[in-house]
Amino acid sequence: MAKDIRVLLYYLYTPIENAEQFAADHLAFCKSIGLKGRILVADEGINGTVSGDYETTQKYMDYVHSLPGMEDLWFKIDEESEQAFKKMFVRYKKEIVHLGLEDNDFDNDINPLETTGAYLSPKEFKEALLDEDTVVLDTRNDYEYDLGHFRGAIRPDIRNFRELPQWVRDNKEKFMDKRVVVYCTGGVRCEKFSGWMVREGYKDVGQLHGGIATYGKDPEVQGELWDGKMYVFDERIAVDVNHVNPTIVGKDWFDGTPCERYVNCGNPFCNRRILTSEENEDKYLRGCSHECRVHPRNRYVSEHELTQAEVVERLAAIGESLDQAATV
Repeated sequence: MAKDIRVLLYYLYTPIENAEQFAADHLAFCKSIGLKGRILVADEGINGTVSGDYETTQKYMDYVHSLPGMEDLWFKIDEESEQAFKKMFVRYKKEIVHLGLEDNDFDNDINPLETTGAYLSPKEFKEALLDEDTVVLDTRNDYEYDLGHFRGAIRPDIRNFRELPQWVRDNKEKFMDKRVVVYCTGGVRCEKFSGWMVREGYKDVGQLHGGIATYGKDPEVQGELWDGKMYVFDERIAVDVNHVNPTIVGKDWFDGTPCERYVNCGNPFCNRRILTSEENEDKYLRGCSHECRVHPRNRYVSEHELTQAEVVERLAAIGESLDQAATV
Protein backbone atom coordinates (compact mmCIF):
# COMPACT_ATOMS: atom_id res chain seq x y z
CA MET A 1 0.00 0.00 0.00
CA ALA A 2 1.37 3.37 -1.03
CA LYS A 3 2.46 5.64 1.79
CA ASP A 4 1.18 8.95 0.46
CA ILE A 5 0.15 10.44 3.82
CA ARG A 6 2.58 12.30 6.06
CA VAL A 7 2.19 12.62 9.83
CA LEU A 8 3.94 15.62 11.38
CA LEU A 9 4.89 15.62 15.05
CA TYR A 10 6.26 18.87 16.46
CA TYR A 11 6.46 21.32 19.31
CA LEU A 12 8.16 24.58 20.12
CA TYR A 13 8.50 26.51 23.32
CA THR A 14 8.33 30.13 22.25
CA PRO A 15 6.33 33.10 23.54
CA ILE A 16 3.09 33.48 21.56
CA GLU A 17 1.43 36.87 21.77
CA ASN A 18 -2.38 36.75 22.04
CA ALA A 19 -2.30 32.95 21.98
CA GLU A 20 -6.10 32.53 22.00
CA GLN A 21 -6.45 34.50 18.77
CA PHE A 22 -3.41 32.67 17.37
CA ALA A 23 -5.21 29.36 18.01
CA ALA A 24 -8.36 30.55 16.25
CA ASP A 25 -6.40 31.80 13.24
CA HIS A 26 -4.37 28.60 13.16
CA LEU A 27 -7.50 26.45 13.11
CA ALA A 28 -8.94 28.47 10.25
CA PHE A 29 -5.79 27.99 8.18
CA CYS A 30 -5.60 24.25 8.90
CA LYS A 31 -9.21 23.76 7.84
CA SER A 32 -8.69 25.85 4.70
CA ILE A 33 -6.05 23.44 3.40
CA GLY A 34 -7.78 20.24 4.57
CA LEU A 35 -5.30 19.31 7.29
CA LYS A 36 -6.32 16.90 10.07
CA GLY A 37 -4.89 16.65 13.57
CA ARG A 38 -4.69 17.96 17.10
CA ILE A 39 -2.77 21.08 18.15
CA LEU A 40 -2.37 22.76 21.53
CA VAL A 41 -1.51 26.44 21.71
CA ALA A 42 -0.48 28.29 24.87
CA ASP A 43 1.32 31.47 25.82
CA GLU A 44 4.44 29.29 26.21
CA GLY A 45 4.34 27.67 22.76
CA ILE A 46 2.75 25.15 20.43
CA ASN A 47 2.53 21.34 20.36
CA GLY A 48 0.84 19.26 17.70
CA THR A 49 0.44 16.20 15.54
CA VAL A 50 -1.19 16.61 12.14
CA SER A 51 -1.61 14.55 8.98
CA GLY A 52 -2.38 15.03 5.32
CA ASP A 53 -1.07 14.32 1.85
CA TYR A 54 2.30 15.64 0.72
CA GLU A 55 0.98 18.90 -0.72
CA THR A 56 -1.16 19.69 2.33
CA THR A 57 1.55 18.97 4.88
CA GLN A 58 4.09 20.95 2.86
CA LYS A 59 1.74 23.95 2.82
CA TYR A 60 1.34 23.64 6.56
CA MET A 61 5.07 23.44 7.27
CA ASP A 62 5.73 26.43 5.01
CA TYR A 63 3.00 28.37 6.81
CA VAL A 64 4.34 27.59 10.28
CA HIS A 65 7.90 28.43 9.27
CA SER A 66 6.64 31.82 8.06
CA LEU A 67 5.34 32.72 11.52
CA PRO A 68 7.48 34.98 13.74
CA GLY A 69 9.64 32.93 16.09
CA MET A 70 8.85 29.63 14.37
CA GLU A 71 11.27 29.80 11.46
CA ASP A 72 13.34 26.89 12.79
CA LEU A 73 10.55 24.71 14.19
CA TRP A 74 11.51 21.02 13.84
CA PHE A 75 8.95 18.73 12.20
CA LYS A 76 9.35 14.99 12.73
CA ILE A 77 7.83 13.28 9.70
CA ASP A 78 6.33 9.80 9.33
CA GLU A 79 5.09 8.44 6.01
CA GLU A 80 1.88 6.42 6.32
CA SER A 81 -0.77 4.86 4.10
CA GLU A 82 -3.77 6.31 5.97
CA GLN A 83 -4.79 9.50 7.72
CA ALA A 84 -3.86 9.59 11.41
CA PHE A 85 -6.81 11.82 12.33
CA LYS A 86 -10.45 12.22 11.36
CA LYS A 87 -10.90 15.88 12.31
CA MET A 88 -8.95 19.07 12.96
CA PHE A 89 -8.66 20.54 16.45
CA VAL A 90 -6.67 23.55 17.63
CA ARG A 91 -7.18 24.42 21.28
CA TYR A 92 -5.86 27.14 23.53
CA LYS A 93 -4.58 25.88 26.88
CA LYS A 94 -2.87 27.49 29.83
CA GLU A 95 0.18 25.29 29.13
CA ILE A 96 1.16 22.91 26.34
CA VAL A 97 2.57 20.61 29.03
CA HIS A 98 1.06 20.50 32.51
CA LEU A 99 3.35 19.22 35.27
CA GLY A 100 0.58 18.87 37.83
CA LEU A 101 2.24 21.14 40.38
CA GLU A 102 0.23 23.08 42.96
CA ASP A 103 -0.40 26.77 42.31
CA ASN A 104 1.65 27.68 45.39
CA ASP A 105 4.59 25.49 44.36
CA PHE A 106 7.59 27.75 43.78
CA ASP A 107 8.60 25.46 40.90
CA ASN A 108 5.22 25.80 39.19
CA ASP A 109 6.50 28.12 36.48
CA ILE A 110 9.06 26.11 34.50
CA ASN A 111 10.34 27.82 31.36
CA PRO A 112 12.34 25.36 29.20
CA LEU A 113 13.87 28.31 27.37
CA GLU A 114 15.63 29.19 30.61
CA THR A 115 16.03 25.85 32.40
CA THR A 116 16.11 22.38 30.87
CA GLY A 117 18.22 19.23 30.87
CA ALA A 118 21.20 18.65 28.59
CA TYR A 119 20.25 17.45 25.10
CA LEU A 120 21.45 13.96 24.16
CA SER A 121 21.69 12.73 20.59
CA PRO A 122 20.35 9.23 19.87
CA LYS A 123 23.92 7.90 19.98
CA GLU A 124 24.59 9.59 23.34
CA PHE A 125 21.29 8.35 24.70
CA LYS A 126 22.11 4.78 23.65
CA GLU A 127 25.41 5.08 25.50
CA ALA A 128 23.49 6.26 28.57
CA LEU A 129 21.24 3.19 28.33
CA LEU A 130 24.32 0.99 28.48
CA ASP A 131 25.86 2.88 31.40
CA GLU A 132 25.09 1.11 34.68
CA ASP A 133 25.63 4.32 36.65
CA THR A 134 23.00 6.27 34.71
CA VAL A 135 19.31 6.25 35.70
CA VAL A 136 17.01 6.26 32.67
CA LEU A 137 13.52 7.47 33.55
CA ASP A 138 10.41 7.10 31.39
CA THR A 139 8.32 10.25 31.82
CA ARG A 140 5.20 9.03 29.98
CA ASN A 141 1.87 7.65 31.15
CA ASP A 142 1.73 4.07 32.39
CA TYR A 143 -0.11 2.72 29.34
CA GLU A 144 2.54 4.21 27.06
CA TYR A 145 5.32 2.41 28.94
CA ASP A 146 3.41 -0.87 28.92
CA LEU A 147 3.25 -0.91 25.12
CA GLY A 148 6.94 -0.19 24.70
CA HIS A 149 9.96 1.32 26.46
CA PHE A 150 13.73 1.50 26.47
CA ARG A 151 15.45 -1.54 27.90
CA GLY A 152 16.29 -1.00 31.56
CA ALA A 153 14.28 2.22 31.88
CA ILE A 154 12.50 2.84 35.17
CA ARG A 155 8.70 2.70 35.10
CA PRO A 156 7.47 5.18 37.73
CA ASP A 157 4.55 3.95 39.82
CA ILE A 158 2.12 6.47 38.33
CA ARG A 159 -0.93 6.48 36.07
CA ASN A 160 -0.14 9.69 34.20
CA PHE A 161 2.52 12.32 33.63
CA ARG A 162 0.99 14.82 36.07
CA GLU A 163 1.80 12.45 38.95
CA LEU A 164 5.48 12.21 38.03
CA PRO A 165 6.87 15.21 39.99
CA GLN A 166 5.44 13.92 43.26
CA TRP A 167 6.73 10.40 42.54
CA VAL A 168 10.22 11.79 41.95
CA ARG A 169 10.05 13.75 45.18
CA ASP A 170 8.94 10.63 47.05
CA ASN A 171 11.91 8.71 45.61
CA LYS A 172 14.46 11.51 45.67
CA GLU A 173 17.00 9.61 47.74
CA LYS A 174 17.29 6.98 44.98
CA PHE A 175 18.26 9.39 42.21
CA MET A 176 19.57 12.67 43.62
CA ASP A 177 23.25 11.75 43.51
CA LYS A 178 23.12 10.00 40.13
CA ARG A 179 23.06 11.03 36.52
CA VAL A 180 19.42 10.99 35.39
CA VAL A 181 18.35 10.82 31.75
CA VAL A 182 14.69 11.19 30.77
CA TYR A 183 12.76 10.49 27.59
CA CYS A 184 9.27 10.87 26.11
CA THR A 185 7.57 10.54 22.72
CA GLY A 186 8.74 13.65 20.89
CA GLY A 187 10.55 15.66 23.54
CA VAL A 188 7.97 18.22 24.65
CA ARG A 189 7.34 16.71 28.09
CA CYS A 190 11.04 16.17 28.79
CA GLU A 191 11.92 19.77 27.97
CA LYS A 192 9.81 20.93 30.89
CA PHE A 193 10.26 17.95 33.22
CA SER A 194 14.05 17.91 32.97
CA GLY A 195 14.01 21.63 33.74
CA TRP A 196 11.90 20.91 36.81
CA MET A 197 14.44 18.29 37.94
CA VAL A 198 17.23 20.85 37.61
CA ARG A 199 15.17 23.23 39.74
CA GLU A 200 14.73 20.42 42.29
CA GLY A 201 18.49 20.25 42.74
CA TYR A 202 19.55 17.42 40.44
CA LYS A 203 23.03 18.20 39.18
CA ASP A 204 23.29 15.94 36.12
CA VAL A 205 20.08 15.75 34.08
CA GLY A 206 19.85 14.82 30.40
CA GLN A 207 17.05 14.31 27.90
CA LEU A 208 16.71 12.46 24.61
CA HIS A 209 16.61 15.25 22.05
CA GLY A 210 13.66 14.76 19.74
CA GLY A 211 12.30 11.92 21.84
CA ILE A 212 11.64 8.31 20.92
CA ALA A 213 10.33 9.39 17.51
CA THR A 214 13.77 10.67 16.55
CA TYR A 215 15.65 7.76 18.12
CA GLY A 216 13.76 5.29 15.93
CA LYS A 217 14.69 7.13 12.73
CA ASP A 218 18.35 7.70 13.53
CA PRO A 219 20.43 5.83 10.90
CA GLU A 220 23.13 4.91 13.40
CA VAL A 221 21.15 3.52 16.36
CA GLN A 222 18.09 2.42 14.30
CA GLY A 223 15.97 2.19 17.44
CA GLU A 224 18.12 -0.48 19.07
CA LEU A 225 17.52 -1.15 22.80
CA TRP A 226 13.86 -0.17 22.44
CA ASP A 227 11.44 -2.99 23.28
CA GLY A 228 7.86 -3.05 22.00
CA LYS A 229 6.18 -0.23 20.10
CA MET A 230 5.75 3.48 20.72
CA TYR A 231 2.31 4.71 21.75
CA VAL A 232 1.09 7.68 19.73
CA PHE A 233 -1.97 9.85 20.30
CA ASP A 234 -3.68 9.33 16.95
CA GLU A 235 -5.45 6.65 14.94
CA ARG A 236 -2.25 4.62 14.53
CA ILE A 237 -1.96 4.00 18.31
CA ALA A 238 1.32 2.06 17.97
CA VAL A 239 4.34 2.60 15.71
CA ASP A 240 7.60 0.73 15.22
CA VAL A 241 10.84 2.03 16.73
CA ASN A 242 13.40 -0.79 16.84
CA HIS A 243 14.51 -1.71 13.32
CA VAL A 244 17.31 -4.02 14.47
CA ASN A 245 15.76 -6.65 16.74
CA PRO A 246 12.13 -5.73 17.51
CA THR A 247 10.30 -7.46 20.35
CA ILE A 248 6.82 -7.43 21.88
CA VAL A 249 6.57 -6.41 25.54
CA GLY A 250 2.88 -5.57 25.80
CA LYS A 251 0.77 -8.13 27.65
CA ASP A 252 -2.93 -8.83 27.31
CA TRP A 253 -4.81 -7.39 30.30
CA PHE A 254 -6.81 -10.59 30.70
CA ASP A 255 -4.45 -13.50 30.05
CA GLY A 256 -0.94 -12.03 29.91
CA THR A 257 -0.18 -13.17 26.38
CA PRO A 258 1.89 -10.90 24.08
CA CYS A 259 -0.30 -8.10 22.76
CA GLU A 260 0.06 -4.66 21.14
CA ARG A 261 -3.62 -3.82 20.60
CA TYR A 262 -5.04 -1.05 22.79
CA VAL A 263 -8.71 -0.37 23.56
CA ASN A 264 -10.44 1.79 26.15
CA CYS A 265 -12.40 0.06 28.89
CA GLY A 266 -16.09 -0.22 27.99
CA ASN A 267 -17.12 1.61 31.16
CA PRO A 268 -17.03 5.33 30.18
CA PHE A 269 -16.45 6.29 33.80
CA CYS A 270 -13.31 4.14 33.90
CA ASN A 271 -11.98 4.47 30.34
CA ARG A 272 -8.68 2.78 31.28
CA ARG A 273 -6.54 1.91 28.28
CA ILE A 274 -6.00 -1.84 28.21
CA LEU A 275 -4.06 -4.13 25.89
CA THR A 276 -6.20 -7.00 24.67
CA SER A 277 -6.92 -9.23 21.70
CA GLU A 278 -10.20 -8.98 19.80
CA GLU A 279 -11.11 -12.40 21.19
CA ASN A 280 -10.65 -11.31 24.80
CA GLU A 281 -12.35 -7.99 24.16
CA ASP A 282 -15.43 -9.94 23.12
CA LYS A 283 -15.06 -12.46 25.92
CA TYR A 284 -14.76 -9.85 28.68
CA LEU A 285 -17.14 -7.28 27.18
CA ARG A 286 -14.22 -4.83 26.96
CA GLY A 287 -14.45 -4.36 30.73
CA CYS A 288 -11.21 -4.20 32.71
CA SER A 289 -13.02 -5.46 35.84
CA HIS A 290 -16.28 -7.14 36.76
CA GLU A 291 -17.66 -3.78 37.83
CA CYS A 292 -16.90 -2.36 34.38
CA ARG A 293 -18.28 -5.39 32.55
CA VAL A 294 -21.68 -5.09 34.26
CA HIS A 295 -21.82 -1.30 34.30
CA PRO A 296 -25.20 -0.17 32.90
CA ARG A 297 -23.46 2.15 30.42
CA ASN A 298 -20.87 -0.34 29.16
CA ARG A 299 -20.13 0.87 25.63
CA TYR A 300 -19.25 -2.57 24.29
CA VAL A 301 -22.68 -3.88 25.27
CA SER A 302 -24.49 -0.95 23.66
CA GLU A 303 -22.32 -0.91 20.51
CA HIS A 304 -23.03 -4.61 19.91
CA GLU A 305 -26.68 -4.32 21.00
CA LEU A 306 -26.32 -7.24 23.38
CA THR A 307 -29.41 -8.36 25.24
CA GLN A 308 -29.28 -8.97 28.97
CA ALA A 309 -29.46 -12.69 28.28
CA GLU A 310 -26.40 -12.46 26.03
CA VAL A 311 -24.50 -10.49 28.67
CA VAL A 312 -25.40 -13.09 31.30
CA GLU A 313 -24.20 -15.84 28.96
CA ARG A 314 -20.82 -14.19 28.39
CA LEU A 315 -20.37 -13.51 32.09
CA ALA A 316 -21.16 -17.14 32.90
CA ALA A 317 -18.47 -18.25 30.44
CA ILE A 318 -15.85 -16.48 32.59
CA GLY A 319 -17.35 -17.53 35.92
CA GLU A 320 -19.19 -14.30 36.70
CA SER A 321 -22.78 -13.18 37.10
CA LEU A 322 -24.71 -9.92 37.07
CA ASP A 323 -25.47 -9.99 40.78
CA GLN A 324 -22.09 -11.03 42.17
CA ALA A 325 -20.11 -8.64 44.38
CA ALA A 326 -18.15 -6.16 42.30
CA THR A 327 -14.38 -6.50 42.24
CA VAL A 328 -11.95 -4.04 40.70
